[in-house]
Amino acid sequence: QVQLVESGGGLVQSGGSLRLSCTASGSTGSVAIMSWYRQAPGKKRELVAMLGTGGSTNYADSVKGRFTISRDNAKNTMYLQMTSLKPEDTAVYYCNQLWLGGLQYWGQGTQVTVSS
Repeated sequence: QVQLVESGGGLVQSGGSLRLSCTASGSTGSVAIMSWYRQAPGKKRELVAMLGTGGSTNYADSVKGRFTISRDNAKNTMYLQMTSLKPEDTAVYYCNQLWLGGLQYWGQGTQVTVSS
């Protein structure tokens, strides 16, 4: 069993930066992909960024060049560095682990609010 805990959300002005963290407890030995998703009010949850175990990354077009996903294996922590934030980035951000075999784990989410 894995527990994911996000932190780092908050209120920031347009153009500002935030760094989200997602710390995992429990086994991480079978993780295939680690990702960040977000869900704005009234909208579907969408993929923001993903990181494969080999280091490959992929980003939503809306955040390319502004967000960076990374991980620190020693700390069992994944990060999402967000810069040049826009009001449309306002959402609850969730971290996700997809394991080999198809198991998925979600964090509880952290609110990011960008004021104009």
